[in-house]
Amino acid sequence: MQTDEKRLTIREWSEDDRPREKMLRKGTSSLSDAELLAILIGSGNRDESAVELARRIMRECDDNINELARLTIADLCKKFKGIGEAKAITIRAALELGKRRKTSDFLERKQILSSRDLFEVFEPLLIDLVHEEFWIVFMNGANKVLSTHKLTQGGIQQTIVDVPLLLKMSLERLAQSIAVAHNHPSGQNKPSSEDENITRRIKQGCDAIGIRLLDHIIVARGKYYSFADEGKLL
Repeated sequence: MQTDEKRLTIREWSEDDRPREKMLRKGTSSLSDAELLAILIGSGNRDESAVELARRIMRECDDNINELARLTIADLCKKFKGIGEAKAITIRAALELGKRRKTSDFLERKQILSSRDLFEVFEPLLIDLVHEEFWIVFMNGANKVLSTHKLTQGGIQQTIVDVPLLLKMSLERLAQSIAVAHNHPSGQNKPSSEDENITRRIKQGCDAIGIRLLDHIIVARGKYYSFADEGKLL
């Protein structure tokens, strides 16, 4: 009788259930998200093959990679039998590489012309987070991106912003304009009174040292709020 352990390795699967072989024959685009995930995790558990486990993980995430990316290493280990720390780290590392590629490709060619452009810069950095972070993008006189930087990391509902540090970093990087962003893990993109207060303080500081604040956007699960678009940076 074949043991459960034997059927867990990829080489023991039938031809149709071998994502690696399928990738070699038909290319990466032929694989489903679950099959790509199965390649990463390599093996399943006593009750499921790697493919079956990967399919269950994706179902739990509503077949949405963005939902998968919101799971921490601890979440993956706790929720899914057969996912230990090593496999969870592999999944998180792969997701992070994908996010960095998207950001890198964008920054290489990006001139900021609208709030949508800023959203496309910041969304890959903030979309998966379950806590708040505050980021800056530094730009030259033509509003071309020089670099991005995470200024602070906070809790679920708030992060503290050091405005003097933000201004100091802008001067050190010879930025002629900047934009800032933070996320709302709740998915609500409406600014709080504290969001409005910190935006005023940053605008006043930028005006004092001759740097333009182009915008402050709030990223919230696929949507955003722009202080500039709403006329709140005047």
